[in-house]
Amino acid sequence: MARKDYYEILGVKKNATEEEIKKAYRKLAMKYHPDRNPPNKKEAEERFKGINEAYAVLSDKTKRQQYDQFGPSGFSQRFSQEDIFRGFDISDLFKDLGFSTGDVFSRIFGGGRGARVRYGGFEDIFGQRGGQAYDFGDIFSGGGYQTQGPMPQKGQDIESELNLTFQEAAFGGEKKVRFSKGGRIEEVTVKIPPGIENGKKLRLAGKGMPGVGGSPPGDLYLKVNVAEHPIFKRDGSDITVDKEIKISEALLGTTIEVPTLEGSKHIKVPPGTQSHSRIRLKGFGLPRLQGDGKGDEYVRILVKSPKTLNEKQKKLAEELKKEGL
Repeated sequence: MARKDYYEILGVKKNATEEEIKKAYRKLAMKYHPDRNPPNKKEAEERFKGINEAYAVLSDKTKRQQYDQFGPSGFSQRFSQEDIFRGFDISDLFKDLGFSTGDVFSRIFGGGRGARVRYGGFEDIFGQRGGQAYDFGDIFSGGGYQTQGPMPQKGQDIESELNLTFQEAAFGGEKKVRFSKGGRIEEVTVKIPPGIENGKKLRLAGKGMPGVGGSPPGDLYLKVNVAEHPIFKRDGSDITVDKEIKISEALLGTTIEVPTLEGSKHIKVPPGTQSHSRIRLKGFGLPRLQGDGKGDEYVRILVKSPKTLNEKQKKLAEELKKEGL
């Protein structure tokens, strides 16, 4: 089915109000009413059909929301013409237009098999009282469109969130997740790949809304939210941890104990280490989602200077100053 920009058809902006959409529709319905365009009746009828289809979608909050979310192409894949015109209230749309439409709707929309739209109770427009149903099955008969029963369409996807601790994201595993589906709360077990990053999405095929007309259900997409770690900072598959050492340790070198994801590890700090320099621990990072192996851990050395000195420390500092340190 060809893509249709319903906003463009009605000549309104995407943020148009309900009243603006209704006003634009009535103006166009008057202009392209087939009985008002005898020389170009066939062309007017086609425009009249398109105008009604556009209004049937944009005047319905739910359908408009779906149209805005999925766009013309995605909307047409999810909604058949029967779906579009279901609940289309002709009485509300035409009661103030001031011209007879009964014969027009019978000619344009009648005679087919498909979605039925009911009106009733206004003699001044349709020339009769009581409820009567018009058939919209032939609206798109020129293109061979069939409206006998719902058109097959994949079920709507569902989006939810998956909250993980830093360790859960690092090591992976399984976790039960609760999500809303059609007004009900459901639970599913999710396999978490080791090394999953914050903001990624996990797809669970077939866990979305049911399909229509025998089509498959939609999918469930879980947006991953990884909590920050109190010690480690993450950069892709690499992690960084800060470690403070004394001035003497930086000058003379030392051995320090640092945390890793696999427990504590002792490493050597070489003499003359500068503050904010980094020591690399190869393979102590997180598993790589793409490819084999793990990232690295970087220990950032912070040389801590004392805020105050005692008399002996001052003398030693003066001696170091004399020696050019």
